[in-house]
Amino acid sequence: METNTHTTAGAGCLDHPHTRQAFGRARTLVAAYGALSVAVLAAVAVLAMTEHAVTSFMWGRSVGVLASAAVTYWLTALASRGARWAYLRVRIISIVMPLAIIAIDVIPGTLPAWFIMLQATCALAIAAAAFPINGSTLRAAFPKTR
Repeated sequence: METNTHTTAGAGCLDHPHTRQAFGRARTLVAAYGALSVAVLAAVAVLAMTEHAVTSFMWGRSVGVLASAAVTYWLTALASRGARWAYLRVRIISIVMPLAIIAIDVIPGTLPAWFIMLQATCALAIAAAAFPINGSTLRAAFPKTR
């Protein structure tokens, strides 16, 4: 028995105005997540260049969140073109990333307050993207397959 691991949404579903609007909102929010991630990394870089205290954990965290934003945007673009596998991954990322960001931020003493605030804005952007991504409109565009 052969299975198709790269199923796609029907073209009619993706061309529906509500579907395009939901993907547009999702792309905008994921792009905001990326822009905010760039801002966090830029703040860390500026502080490091001005010889303020910046830890390797802050560098790694900033780069990691930015990388996740880039991957999420790429997957969102693929999903908007009908790739169900990409849509499923974006659904998971949009729920897991805000939780992961906040969970690490609340560990006492690991990060300065300004960094936590900037990271929290990133978490808010991707959390907001979870609503259109996991909403009924996009779920209907990608029905479950056997």
